[in-house]
Amino acid sequence: MSARLGQGLYHAVLWLVALIFFAPVFWIILSSFKTAPQILAVPPLIVFRPTFANYARLFAQPSFEHHFFNSIVLSVLAVVIAVAVSFLAAFAFSRFRPGATNFLMFLLLSIRMLPGSAAILPVYLMYVAFGWKDSYIWMTLFYAMFSIPFSVWILKGFIDGVSPRFDETGIVNGASWLSIIARLTLPQVMPGVVAALIFNFIFVWNEFLFNYIIGGINTANIPVLLATNLSHGGGIDWTFLSSLTTIYILPPIIAVYFFQRVLLVGMTFGTVRGEV
Repeated sequence: MSARLGQGLYHAVLWLVALIFFAPVFWIILSSFKTAPQILAVPPLIVFRPTFANYARLFAQPSFEHHFFNSIVLSVLAVVIAVAVSFLAAFAFSRFRPGATNFLMFLLLSIRMLPGSAAILPVYLMYVAFGWKDSYIWMTLFYAMFSIPFSVWILKGFIDGVSPRFDETGIVNGASWLSIIARLTLPQVMPGVVAALIFNFIFVWNEFLFNYIIGGINTANIPVLLATNLSHGGGIDWTFLSSLTTIYILPPIIAVYFFQRVLLVGMTFGTVRGEV
């Protein structure tokens, strides 16, 4: 009985913590169905007549469609390129172990340790000098470059957990390295690939600084739209903020929801797993 009570209290605490963390998200979603006076009402309104006028006004803005499309395209393309390159690099580091592998891995990860504000000036000067500013191609490649180090670190841990005997078996049977990578290694580390895809997607999806500085009108994403269109009539447009934020947080939430099992395995797979 005491064990049941303890388990019940444990689950109750978990639910309480989850609800506390979810409360701001719930409040912004709730506010998206309110009018401006209802959002600013004191005390806050819990019971009210919902309205979809905020979403109708948001979808009617051409800038929303443009920025949302940019966010989707930049995030998906950059992450796919980054994970594809990272998987091949991680396989090479894991199987062939070039000299000073550990040091090279540290150098890769150190790129992500550098604050964005410290790197923005040289990146901006380079993009202006080469005429790359506000370009889909170079914005995508920049995000891919920034996503590769973290992806290599994740994927190398998973590939290290796959026994080299699979490679030896493939070579004995006449398979090429590309076949070994695609048919033997990739299926076994798919949770890691999915984890790398989602983590990097969330990073690129939320990125603001570099898009604002080295991007432009053509490549501006939703965080830039939030920052530049937040004020209206001398104050903050809370209806715009709440409705756009609700739409903005949906893709990462949906991705994590549908891939949560694979993602959970991916977060621990490379650290606790031995050879198969």
